Amino acid sequence: MSRILAVLFAALLWSGSATAQTQSAAPTSHAGTKLAFPASVGGAQLERSVNYGAPPANRPDQGFTYFYSTPKKLQIAVHVYDGGRRIPSGSSNPMVVDEFMGELTSSELQVRHSGYANFERPSVPSTCTYGGLSFRCVTYSAVNQGNARLYTKMLMTGYHEHFVSIRIDWSQARVQTVADADAALQAFIPALMH
Repeated sequence: MSRILAVLFAALLWSGSATAQTQSAAPTSHAGTKLAFPASVGGAQLERSVNYGAPPANRPDQGFTYFYSTPKKLQIAVHVYDGGRRIPSGSSNPMVVDEFMGELTSSELQVRHSGYANFERPSVPSTCTYGGLSFRCVTYSAVNQGNARLYTKMLMTGYHEHFVSIRIDWSQARVQTVADADAALQAFIPALMH
């Protein structure tokens, strides 16, 4: 994903804002991956979607992003794109590893420049498995100006020649926990990528 898009994506997720999008809505299914994005997936409700290939972005290589909200108000974003390349399947191939590290670096810079403090993340990402699929993953956090710690778990894998990047956000201030996030992902990812 372009570093500019990663910065915008991180800003949208961390802001918690429901600002209106000028981009076109994404289709309810992705032809390349055969993934469907209905109104409800694994108990999470679709809030909106963005088609980066349509005006004003006009970047088909940047694909689509789908934003969902869980019953406990955790935010899940799924970004499906190819960056103009064929992406090998799995989470350990060099293209996915490089893209994941680029997204993580861009997200960290955006968080730091958005007034958040005490950014924390492990030095090395790990591998997570949901629904039998392996993802490169990391959880990072920072403290907002209201002194509440906000968390994001970022996952990525190669799937049917595309990157599939999934992020889930939660907050101490909303009495949300890592267990809530993991339960949401355990329900969401297998329902999405079956």
